[in-house]
Amino acid sequence: MLILILGVIVLIVGTVLKRSPEPGNRFGGTVTIVGIVILVLGLMTSAFKVIEPGKVGVQTLFGKVEDNILESGLHVINPLVDVTTFSIQTENYTMSAKSNEGPVEGDDAIRVLSSDGLEVTIDLSVLYKVNPAKAPFILQNIGNDYVNKIVRPVTRTAIRDNAVSYAAVDLYSTKRQEFQFKINKTISDNFAKNGLEVQQILVRNITLPATVRASIESKIQAEQDAQKMQFVLQKERQEADRKRVEAQGIADYQKILSTGLSDKQLQYETIKAQKEIALSPNAKVIIIGGGKGNPIMLSDK
Repeated sequence: MLILILGVIVLIVGTVLKRSPEPGNRFGGTVTIVGIVILVLGLMTSAFKVIEPGKVGVQTLFGKVEDNILESGLHVINPLVDVTTFSIQTENYTMSAKSNEGPVEGDDAIRVLSSDGLEVTIDLSVLYKVNPAKAPFILQNIGNDYVNKIVRPVTRTAIRDNAVSYAAVDLYSTKRQEFQFKINKTISDNFAKNGLEVQQILVRNITLPATVRASIESKIQAEQDAQKMQFVLQKERQEADRKRVEAQGIADYQKILSTGLSDKQLQYETIKAQKEIALSPNAKVIIIGGGKGNPIMLSDK
């Protein structure tokens, strides 16, 4: 379009020079020819439009937005049409307490009040893209700056509106998935009305006040100590049971010995032991007998 305008201006200048007195009219024809060449080049370049991959083009003719979009590729269009391109690829908008993690410098985390009146800090990432069919609507009603007009304010408002229904500890632990589902629905519905599609909502981090964190850590430590004590008690019970069984076995053994062995059996076992000693090759003194009889002493010396 700029080349066309430049060509028209040069053509007008050439026409004016032709009608001017000497010596200006000498250059009128040349300037006119240059203007025509520029005009033709402008028409040729403006009539062909290449849309890059991952984008769509929206045509505007004298301020009126056309409904049909230009998909990626080469198109022959009206040279007088202006084409505004929109990316239809997935985009990421992050709001984080850490610097340089999102488009806004510094701490950009979302601070909300929970149902119990505590301030909770939430880091969030929104994955979204432009609905190609809605690109003309976006250009007509929102413009190119849909990130600051829709994405950012809608997301932050949805987080705050839904967080007030939950206690701080629940947001951090048991109700986190439910909270994420609710804000995903709220943001998706609002985005859809404005020509955007939500791909995914990522609740990256939920930070509780220091006092609440300390309370949770104390509770977790107490639970761990209780579990450890249960383990110790269970181990002691098992050891007590083992000793009880062992004592019962010893008692049973002693009972069997006291009731099952006779004097003759004991005398027989004594003779067997003395025989084994006698057959041993080691130097020894053997005492045979005992009790009522006179003992016999034997030696290998």
